[in-house]
Amino acid sequence: MEFNLIDEFEDFRVKSIFEAYCDTFPENERRSESQFENLFKKEKVSVFSIVNNSQFIGYFIMWDLEGFAFLEHFEIFEAFRSNNFGSEVLQKLKENYSKIILESEPEHFNSIAGKRIKFYQRNGFKIISENYIQPSYGEGKPDLNLLLFANFQPKNLEKITENIYDVVYGK
Repeated sequence: MEFNLIDEFEDFRVKSIFEAYCDTFPENERRSESQFENLFKKEKVSVFSIVNNSQFIGYFIMWDLEGFAFLEHFEIFEAFRSNNFGSEVLQKLKENYSKIILESEPEHFNSIAGKRIKFYQRNGFKIISENYIQPSYGEGKPDLNLLLFANFQPKNLEKITENIYDVVYGK
């Protein structure tokens, strides 16, 4: 399995990624197309394709923040799910980034949220905040009450949250 950096919006893989991103993540939990395109102009963020045995199986968006990496979005394409690829990706990410933080919906959000929580916990992530608010992705989209997970125990959750708000969401 390998991760390939995608460094421009015009890359042929971005169309597949953006379509899957829109199908998988609710509108309130994702960027518009122009916001997604702007990711490729930012310094602290990288978009990667996930390739396994020459097959393009998914993607992730990773931010390089102060002392940790923030996994904003991560997806194994539907045709490749239930093959343990998600766990393999998280293990490899933990090898490449020693401290990772990510957001996830609480169980009551939808039918998949409980499975996703258990998946992250099985892969070494613990809930570090049940009171985390994801800032709105834009006009007409609400702030969201989400869970914040990490594969380490942060010393200063407030500082970490401020860093995410400032760099990722521009708040």
